[in-house]
Amino acid sequence: MSSVEPKITPELVASHGLKPDEYQRILKLIGREPTFTELGIFSAMWNEHCSYKSSRLHLKGLPTKAPWVLQGPGENAGVIDIGDNQAIVFKMESHNHPSFIEPYQGATTGVGGILRDVFTMGARPIACLNALSFGAPEHPRTRHLVSGVVAGVGGYGNSFGVPTVGGQVRFHTRYDGNILVNAMAVGLADSDKIFLAAASGVGMPIVYLGSKTGRDGIHGASMASAEFDDDSAEKRPTVQVGDPFAEKLLLEACLEIMAADCVIAIQDMGAAGLTCSAVEMGAKGDLGVDLDLDAVPTREPGMTAYEMMLSESQERMLMVLKPEKEKQAEAIFKKWGLDFAVVGYTTPTKRFVVKHGGDVKAELPIKELGDEAPLYDRPHVESPKLPVIHARDIAAPIGVMEALEKLIATPELCSKRWVWEQYDHVIGGNTVQRPGGDAAVVRIEDGPKALALTVDVTPRYCEADPYEGGKQAVAEAWRNITAVGGKPMAITDNLNFGNPERPEIMGQLVGCLKGISEACIALDSPIVSGNVSLYNETNGRGILPTPSIGGVGLLDDFTKSTTLAFKAAGEAILLIGDTHGWLGQSVYLRDICGREEGAPPPVDLAAEKRHGDVVRGMIHSGTATAVHDLSDGGLLIALAEMAIAGSIGAALDAAPEAMVPHAWWFGEDQARYLVTVAQDDLLGVLTKLKTIGVPCAQIGLTGGHTLAIEGERPVDVRALNAAHERWLPDYMAGKA
Repeated sequence: MSSVEPKITPELVASHGLKPDEYQRILKLIGREPTFTELGIFSAMWNEHCSYKSSRLHLKGLPTKAPWVLQGPGENAGVIDIGDNQAIVFKMESHNHPSFIEPYQGATTGVGGILRDVFTMGARPIACLNALSFGAPEHPRTRHLVSGVVAGVGGYGNSFGVPTVGGQVRFHTRYDGNILVNAMAVGLADSDKIFLAAASGVGMPIVYLGSKTGRDGIHGASMASAEFDDDSAEKRPTVQVGDPFAEKLLLEACLEIMAADCVIAIQDMGAAGLTCSAVEMGAKGDLGVDLDLDAVPTREPGMTAYEMMLSESQERMLMVLKPEKEKQAEAIFKKWGLDFAVVGYTTPTKRFVVKHGGDVKAELPIKELGDEAPLYDRPHVESPKLPVIHARDIAAPIGVMEALEKLIATPELCSKRWVWEQYDHVIGGNTVQRPGGDAAVVRIEDGPKALALTVDVTPRYCEADPYEGGKQAVAEAWRNITAVGGKPMAITDNLNFGNPERPEIMGQLVGCLKGISEACIALDSPIVSGNVSLYNETNGRGILPTPSIGGVGLLDDFTKSTTLAFKAAGEAILLIGDTHGWLGQSVYLRDICGREEGAPPPVDLAAEKRHGDVVRGMIHSGTATAVHDLSDGGLLIALAEMAIAGSIGAALDAAPEAMVPHAWWFGEDQARYLVTVAQDDLLGVLTKLKTIGVPCAQIGLTGGHTLAIEGERPVDVRALNAAHERWLPDYMAGKA
């Protein structure tokens, strides 16, 4: 780029994602025309990805506090206390647009970025999860995108040395032009050694740490704040390039200088790179920042101030160090082979000053860069209520067992083993439950404590009824954690939506947030961190509203967790929760009947809490030998998954006479679990649940090699397993 700065024109302003009224706001704020570098800085700080200008107003209503919450939203990651001076640090972030343009590097740098958010707080990462949404399998780009994203997620996590233990994978045509890659990281820290971003003290050295700055990722945050069009492939240069081995060195060096008490404040250079990290550190500490870009380590010659301030090169940190510890910190970083450079100092001025080549390239009020970012109360309309679909009005086109065989092999419900076997899910030796169950279980150090971890959302519910869909996303994550014996503690979210300037899309966001908030309050699971990703559209076609929910739960003793696999023959199968046969928005209605319609199942949060607490108590007392929550596909899909996992069949009673059989077996009523118990415990369990008013019915016995429903053709469990495992490998090999 030429060293002669371009003239500020309306076209240049628009190319930076700033609207005319926002540019007028800049002129009023600084009292003059901005320099080119300053325009870039405002573009970085005021885009949707960094400022949350469309969502901030509504995010304020989320519950974020609890006695165990040490740090809520506003820092690099959220922190909860789990006792014994141990804290769990976690967050979820999106890398959607970059992953569509360059799937491998987009996914790789998404994982790298979320890991930095966690270890920036002083935590050692112990687990990663992800939620991946791809287009229709028949779309010409889908197979390429799946291959690249999965390789990128595995390539970074495996090389960095953190297990990837869980997640979601879905396919739907609404993601054809805009896939979603949501990455979650979880770390362990000492409760009394959490590091924050706010700078303190005047004249303190601001130190650049990690890898060198290049031209990759310039305007990455701005790209993430705009919808796609036919020319989006040209944005490839805005995708960063990751190096997991450099990040591993950065992790070890950062934790070492933290342990040596060198750090006053620390900030990851993520979205908007040096700009965002420097501004946030100063603004949070009510201080000014002077930067000298001549000291920034670069890997490309002739970089301008504009390029250095907007670069999103990976594996970089900014720290404010204790002056007396500067040499010690430098020695530690040099030992790890990483760049260490003093690039500025804190000042009392509350101004953000950027110098390069002896010239002042930017001189701006630091607090206002963040605090004065636009805040929009965008028009929004409530999604129209869809009619309730009654089971008696839905004819069954095929038999129950034929529907089971078909559904178990669909893209929605098939095994995702092809994906997670490419991830190292056991490195570190603490993964107790691997991917494929309701939630992962990861032991904390040498135990006995462990974490239950999950990511979940049902986008088709969220589109049909954003409020109920938001409630269900939280409830489903809560059930997943409960089903392995964990006590749900807190959540992180990744709110993926289309263009918020369209009132119906903004209405989806508002509705989902209302449902999420109510569920978090009812289920005592505050939101401690998160991310908002908007403008997920291509040529005006938006994604399904996808508010991914990452849940973290605690087990006091990992040996008292349970899995979904049937454990032995002759055990009673209990269905806990009410079944009405809700087929609206069900997988059965869509994939068997060819209809995507109707209201989604309602979520009774009081019933969710009551039923989940009972199931968790059964796990802890040892009476539950296997547990699985009911979700996509309903009762018979859950039974098939339990049988496949345990290689044990079951003899099942016929559907109740009052129920339409296919609604009984495939309805998606909420607040339900399947639990197996030994015969010796059966009477006691049934009596207790009846006494406390929790719906429970025995529906069969485990045993044999088939799933057999009274009056239906039995299906061999091995055949079900083969069909369940076959679709995704065949698809990726071009056979499906």
